[in-house]
Amino acid sequence: MADLKVTITEAIKLQNNNQGATITKTISGINEVDRRLISVLHTTDGTQLYKGAAAAGAGTFISGNVKYIRITNLDSTNEVALHLEGNSHYAQFLLGPGKTYILGQTNGFDNATDIDSTSGNTITLIEGKAASATCVCEVFIAST
Repeated sequence: MADLKVTITEAIKLQNNNQGATITKTISGINEVDRRLISVLHTTDGTQLYKGAAAAGAGTFISGNVKYIRITNLDSTNEVALHLEGNSHYAQFLLGPGKTYILGQTNGFDNATDIDSTSGNTITLIEGKAASATCVCEVFIAST
């Protein structure tokens, strides 16, 4: 087992005062990492980036064991639409050129219209679809 150390640094100086911050999180017990570059297509249904299930397989991770997911759009001009899916729950996010999307867990997902009605489903699928031309994304997944 290993520790995954994630550090996010924001560096900005406004009116000669440092307003940046650094946050470091250590995720213990990591046994597996998957890091890959993947071409995200601009076709119907896009490209599968992550699949969670009860058992591991090729490109499939045990949902409850996933502790960290990072998806970075390496393209310099094109957006990637991310589609997250769970048990009848869906969400979409646009990931701009050079931008990163991070998840610290796969549970706690919902599409309820009211914050008081959150059910905490598990994300079981993440797909990406390039906006206008194929983009390359880096996907990093760490699990216990």
